Amino acid sequence: MKLSWARARGLLGAVALAVTISLVPAAASAQPAAAPTATTTSASTTYTTSKGWNNWSCKPSAKHPRAVVLVHGTLGNSVDNWLGLAPYLVRRDYCVFSLDYGQLPGVPFFHGLGPVEQSAGQLSAFVDRVLAATGTRKVDIVGHSQGGMMPRHYLKFLGGADKVNALVGIAPSNHGSDVHGLTRLLKLFPGAEKAIGGLAPALSDQIAGSPFLTRLNEGGGTVPGVRYTVIATRYDQVVTPYRTQFLNEPGVRNVLLQDLCPLNISEHLAIALLDRMTWQETANALDPATARRTTCLS
Repeated sequence: MKLSWARARGLLGAVALAVTISLVPAAASAQPAAAPTATTTSASTTYTTSKGWNNWSCKPSAKHPRAVVLVHGTLGNSVDNWLGLAPYLVRRDYCVFSLDYGQLPGVPFFHGLGPVEQSAGQLSAFVDRVLAATGTRKVDIVGHSQGGMMPRHYLKFLGGADKVNALVGIAPSNHGSDVHGLTRLLKLFPGAEKAIGGLAPALSDQIAGSPFLTRLNEGGGTVPGVRYTVIATRYDQVVTPYRTQFLNEPGVRNVLLQDLCPLNISEHLAIALLDRMTWQETANALDPATARRTTCLS
C-alpha cells in the first residue's frame, strides 16, 4: 500500500504525539487541592516543600537509617510527582529527598526529557549530595516510570551499586514501551525515532528495543548488593505490555497490584500519585523487617 507524503507525515505525527503523551507521568495529572508550596533559588537546586521533604538538615533515625531519594518520571518534576508518597514517607520518619533531572533548555516544570544516560549522571551527583548531608553510606531510591528505570543505569555503569541499598520501581519502563503497538509504526518511517529523540531524547530512549535499553538490559537487569522491587498495575496504559516492567531475575520482588486486590483500578498516573496500596508496598520494600500485608484497605 502506497502512502502519500501528506498522509505519511500525518500518521508519523500522530504516532509521535501518542508516544509523547503515553510517557507523561503523574506530574501531568490533576493535583490535589492542598498542594504544598515550593521554592527554588536556581535551575540547578531542588525544591523545598512545606510537607517536610528535601529537608537538608534531616538525619536518618536508627529505625530508618537511610535517606530515600525520589526520582520522578518523564515530564515530571521533584514536587508534582510526589505530592502523595513523599508526605506519606515523611510521616513514617524517613528523610526524603527528590530531584529534578533531564531538563531541556526553555522547558520549565516538565523534566525527564533529556538523554537517560545524562539523567543518570544527575542522579549520581544528587545521591552524593544527599549522602554528604545525611552522613550516611547508602540511600534507598524510589522511582516512577522513567524514574524507576533510569537509576538502573546509575547502578550498573556509574558506581551507584556501592551507594544504594534498594531500588523500588513504580510502573518502571525497565524494558521500554511499545505504547500498545503504536511504536511499531515508526519503523514505516526511516529516521522517525531519531526525529523524536531530537525533540526529547528520553522518549526515544524508552521505546522498546532502543539502543539505550538494549545496553542497559544486556547481561542482566540487576547488580549484586542492591535489593529490587517492582510495583505494577495491569491497567497501565503507558508502559506496555505491563509485564515488561518486571525484572525476572533472582531476588527481585515483582508486585502486581491486582494480585493483592482485584478491585484496584489504578493506571500509570494514579499508581504513584494516589494509590495507597503502592505506598504501602513501597514502605514494605524500604523496611522489610516491619512489612505488613497490603490489602484493598491499605
